Amino acid sequence: MTTTPVETSSPSFDADALSATARDHLWMHFTRMSSYADSAVPTIVRGEGARIFDSHGRSYLDGLAGLFVVQAGHGREELARAAYEQAKELAFFPLWSYAHPPAIELADRLASYAPGDLNKVFFTTGGGEAVETAWKLAKQYYKLVGKPMKHKVVSRHIAYHGTPQGALSITGIPDAKKWFEPLVPGAHKAANTNFYRAPEHGDDLEAFARWAAEDIERAIVMEGPDTVAAVFVEPVQNSGGCFPPPPGYFQRLRDICDRHDVLLVSDETICAFGRLGTIFACDKFGYVPDIITCAKGLTSGYSPIGAAIVSDRVAEPFWTGGASFPHGYTFGGHPVSAAVAMANLDLFEREQLPQHVLQNEGAFRATLEKLTDLPIVGDVRGDGYFYGIELVKDKATKETFDADESERLLRGFLSRALFEAGLYCRADDRGDPVVQLAPPLIVGQREFDEIESVLRSVLTEAWARL
Repeated sequence: MTTTPVETSSPSFDADALSATARDHLWMHFTRMSSYADSAVPTIVRGEGARIFDSHGRSYLDGLAGLFVVQAGHGREELARAAYEQAKELAFFPLWSYAHPPAIELADRLASYAPGDLNKVFFTTGGGEAVETAWKLAKQYYKLVGKPMKHKVVSRHIAYHGTPQGALSITGIPDAKKWFEPLVPGAHKAANTNFYRAPEHGDDLEAFARWAAEDIERAIVMEGPDTVAAVFVEPVQNSGGCFPPPPGYFQRLRDICDRHDVLLVSDETICAFGRLGTIFACDKFGYVPDIITCAKGLTSGYSPIGAAIVSDRVAEPFWTGGASFPHGYTFGGHPVSAAVAMANLDLFEREQLPQHVLQNEGAFRATLEKLTDLPIVGDVRGDGYFYGIELVKDKATKETFDADESERLLRGFLSRALFEAGLYCRADDRGDPVVQLAPPLIVGQREFDEIESVLRSVLTEAWARL
């Protein structure tokens, strides 16, 4: 491999001791803990701009913005300062029948960014909680308006919507759910927008758009429109490798939801806050949902917060009469997190980060598409600064890897090799094997070229091993 991590300074950490303590006590998320029985735990100790640094002092390009989160880049002192100043003033108070200025100001600002009549903001601490909130809200809304049978949801195959029991039910990844069943009943699945592997109309993008939207309608009709409360979709579906919507898809889906009196929930946990070049991704694709769920990039990861942004129509039964929404989180709308979010959005506007993405997304795509000359690269897809590269055994037939081959390719080689070559990103097989990329929004052509160079070297070696 031609690229190696750059050692920038002598670390001030005992890397071996940190790794041993991590193995003994730290239960890492979505991690096969046995994989570190005989190897060191990678430990990240610092970030600066688009780079992260490990406990050995080595530098890596952060090609995933932490976890689709660090939009403004690492080490932004103004965001840390905002947290400090707010913690001095008011470190904590709940939103349970009381308000505080940071939450009020942030709710007002999010409402000003949101499309249509999405003016009511319910704060959570993350995206999964926002999805959980949206489903519970949809159920209660329909009970309050005299349609108590409407409680089911439709989402898409392979889609990921979070880990709480309700959000996990909405998730469309069987392996993510099998250990926790039975889950919340009433969650049903329909087609996603993976045109590369379209089961119908694989030669006609517009026809595929109609078919994919109408498959959601088929699910609604099959369950009975009088029982379906909401459809949950990501603007660009993450799991499976960045499936963008084909032209006209969301307009047709909006019409379907209106026709059957079903709420359209745009899960923008990843796609909001500049990831695709707009504050809210629904604006980029020209549709107005009934609820937006969001988190991650709202603070660029400097403090945890999430939100469900709700239309006036859906909120109306809760704003009149005696109804309340008996749901909430201790740390939802935390004053420190809300203050950091405000500072982060100030930074977005001052540095024009969404506009930067729109100006450079074509160059990012073009740079990644250079990799299509490799025999292992089947498809490059995505939008903005959010891309997936699907890996195949045979480009002509689109033959994918079986489970054992995928295990050896992704976990046995690619994940470690990419990191060792100086690129932090994700090799994922929740669906067909892909490499996912979502760098901080501050990057440009120099980082695009570095990503392409590392991927070319590592994927070439992976193909040779196969």
